[in-house]
Formats: sequence, structure tokens, C-alpha cells
Amino acid sequence: MWITGLRAHWWRFALGAAGLAVSFADASLYLALPILLWCALARTVRTGLVVGLVLLALQAWFVVPRGLGWSGPWVPAAMEGFWLYPLLTGVVCSVSLLVDGRWLVGVVWLAAVVGLGLLGTAVAVLDEHEGAAPGDEGVLPGPSGLRLSHAEMWCGSGHGANCARQVEATGERAHEVMRTHLASHGYTSAKSLSNNEERVCRSTGLVFGREVCAELKDLSATAVKVTWYVNRR
Repeated sequence: MWITGLRAHWWRFALGAAGLAVSFADASLYLALPILLWCALARTVRTGLVVGLVLLALQAWFVVPRGLGWSGPWVPAAMEGFWLYPLLTGVVCSVSLLVDGRWLVGVVWLAAVVGLGLLGTAVAVLDEHEGAAPGDEGVLPGPSGLRLSHAEMWCGSGHGANCARQVEATGERAHEVMRTHLASHGYTSAKSLSNNEERVCRSTGLVFGREVCAELKDLSATAVKVTWYVNRR
């Protein structure tokens, strides 16, 4: 009997496994929650599979481009995964539930995700206003051919304002290797703020644009200091 049930609900297991696989690739399991919840709520194979594939495509959109180091206005920023992603997936699921005649569940779900989206939007706006401290931002971990010192963080006045991180990289052709590493993570040349430093930047974000810049300063022929920060635009 359990084999018959497995055959009838194969699509639930397939979608759930695919969602978990994408999340494991980016170490962000929370992004698989909409798909897992939908697999539990959907009633029919047709609706469940179609909507599930839409949710899987949204999840891949929020994970894969950023994981590959791509940049641009169509690449979701990390913060948008906490508010825009649940908002989009919630609307998709709610509309599907309403079409399926499950009005109460659909309305409750939609109200919940809209509230979550508004809360996430407020956090994103506050984060942008305060000037978020930079994370690894594709700079770390560095290229295998270089030895990197412990990354240091320093901030200006105000809570979380004007923060930057820096690390020293040593090895043969350190500057060139680090430049190539940053380019592979979506950084492109930008106007330098100093004559003895090279500056590269990358932008992501569908709604709230996020620009991160890195400055490379030669310390010697085999050492370069990299300083990166969220650029206030």
C-alpha cells in the first residue's frame, strides 16, 4: 500500500528534494520552506506540480546567480531573500489556493506573507539607511594561490555605519590573482578614489540596489591589501 501512495505522491517528494538540493547549494535552507509547505498543502498533481515548478524557479533565481558571483540589477541581493522571496512565493501560493477554491487558507496565507514582506521591507530600508556592514561579498574565501590574513572589520560613527573589512593577501602576482578572483565574482572596474589603489565594484538587488566596492592597494610585489565596503549611493 505504501508503494501505491509513493507512486501517487511522487511529485511531492521530487519537488521537495529539488528545493532542498538548491538550498543546500547556497546553505540557505529557509528558501526551501515555501516549496515544502506547498507540497504538503497541494491537493492535485496538476496544480501541485505546476505551482511547485514556479516556486522552484523562483528559488533558483534567488540562489544560483548570486552563488555564481553574477551581478546586475536582475540578480537578487542577499537581503531580498528574507523579504521579497517569501512575498513572491506567498502570492503565488495564495493565488493558487484561491483558484483551487480554498479561500480561507489562501487569504490567511496571503495576509501572513504580506505582513512578512512589509516587515522585511522595513528591515531592508533600515539596513540601507544605516549602511550595512559588509559580509564576505565574494572577496572571501580568497583564491587558493594566495595566503590571506584574518579579515578585520572597522566602522565609523553610528551603529553599523560606514563599515569596511580588509584583508592582506600574499603570494606570487598577488594583485593580479586577487583582481582575477574578484572579476570572477562579478566585480568590474570603477573610478579609483586614490592614485595608488585600484577600485572594483559589483551591484545586485531587484528593488533595493546594493553596491559593494573593493579597493586593492599594493603593499609589495607579492602582497596586496583588499578593503571592501557597501557603497552608499
